[in-house]
Amino acid sequence: MGSYVNLAYDYPVLGAFWTVMWIFLWVMWIFLLFRVIVDIFRDDSMNGWAKTGWLVFTIVLPFLGVFVYVIARGKDMGKREQEHARAKLEATDRYVRETVGATGPASEADQLAKLSDIRARGDISDEEFRRAKEKVLHP
Repeated sequence: MGSYVNLAYDYPVLGAFWTVMWIFLWVMWIFLLFRVIVDIFRDDSMNGWAKTGWLVFTIVLPFLGVFVYVIARGKDMGKREQEHARAKLEATDRYVRETVGATGPASEADQLAKLSDIRARGDISDEEFRRAKEKVLHP
């Protein structure tokens, strides 16, 4: 009795297809489970007890819990995801505007207005104003 070696041609194509399909379905299931758990925490319309109940339901009975959650609350999952993405984008845009506005270069019009104010106070001469204006307009 020799040892049995499992060769590639001993594994039928249909068996390979079913194996790949089951792995794919398992990965999709894990993805859906985590998506539901994230949605439970993200939903501001539920109180803490409701979130705890749904979370326990999806962890103790994952298949049934996820399916019931998707049937009962799945309609608004996409809306909550879009609101979250929109809020993140607005926060990023606000941060960029604040950062650029605080440290970014002033526009030509702002620089010229400041130069005019300085000249109006008499802190620079007309010749200095003209040279500074040329530097602003033609860097």
